[in-house]
Amino acid sequence: MARPIWTGTLSFGLLNVPVSLMSGERKVDLQFRMLDSRDRKPIRFERVNADTGEEVPWKDIVKAYEYDKGSYVVLEEDDIRSAAPESHEAVEVETFVDASTIDPRYYEKPYLLVPAKKAEKGYVLLRETLRKTDKVGIARVVVRTREYLCAVMPHGDALVLMILRYPQELVDPEDYKLPAGSLADYRINSKETAMAEQLIESMSGEWKPDDYHDEFRERLQTLLKKRIKAKGGTTKVDEEPTPREDDATNVVDFMSLLQKSLDAKKRTPARKTAVTAAPKKAAAKKAKAPAKAPAKAAKAAKKSSTKRASPARKAG
Repeated sequence: MARPIWTGTLSFGLLNVPVSLMSGERKVDLQFRMLDSRDRKPIRFERVNADTGEEVPWKDIVKAYEYDKGSYVVLEEDDIRSAAPESHEAVEVETFVDASTIDPRYYEKPYLLVPAKKAEKGYVLLRETLRKTDKVGIARVVVRTREYLCAVMPHGDALVLMILRYPQELVDPEDYKLPAGSLADYRINSKETAMAEQLIESMSGEWKPDDYHDEFRERLQTLLKKRIKAKGGTTKVDEEPTPREDDATNVVDFMSLLQKSLDAKKRTPARKTAVTAAPKKAAAKKAKAPAKAPAKAAKAAKKSSTKRASPARKAG
């Protein structure tokens, strides 16, 4: 069974539902190692100084942001920690919006919210209310070390937490020269539109995601199995331990909390968190990695370190 990313609470108003945040996707890409074709030995990658070509140990590497060509500002670990949000184990819904108003381009990555034991009532209450009203909850969540904007929505028996992109992460279509105007502007006549509609109608069907498979991966996996079998190779898969689930023992008066939440919102209007609005806190900019060594420097480093051994990194 998969392990939770964290165990905390899903809150809206004064209601708190103990939940576990679980990954909602499964990585199925085949992982490859890079080998030297001459002796089939793994290739290792080095961290080298761009000027000297010497390998740099991890303890001497710092993170920096290149604010101008060749100009850097160094960030210490304390600086990065101070920019990180404090709350790591809560999904705090700030507002509810119509599901139809969110542009699909904002949806990025799915997670599943799984209720703790004895927390099903609050979970089902929120799920079914969202379904009935066709609303989604807009919240913020910290996944590992970064804060994200997210949407909480019902899907079958589950509450799905969908990570949302910030507006500045989307490319404006107006940045490109796109064909605007009417059909007549492009000399498209009624016969052509009728034929296009007829074609679309003839190709129409129901969306059945299970009908689609990564055929490239399947063919590649079949080939790998044949190669492994030919060489007598075997594989071993270790089971992941089942995570411990904490029980939620508190009994909650939902009607009372709902009424208090409603009364509080009447006194203080809910802060509007439009998906198309910029966040109140600018996310800490990701520090760029040091520049790669030029070809000559890398070659010099390779010669000087041929006797050193270190584990090879996987190449995706």
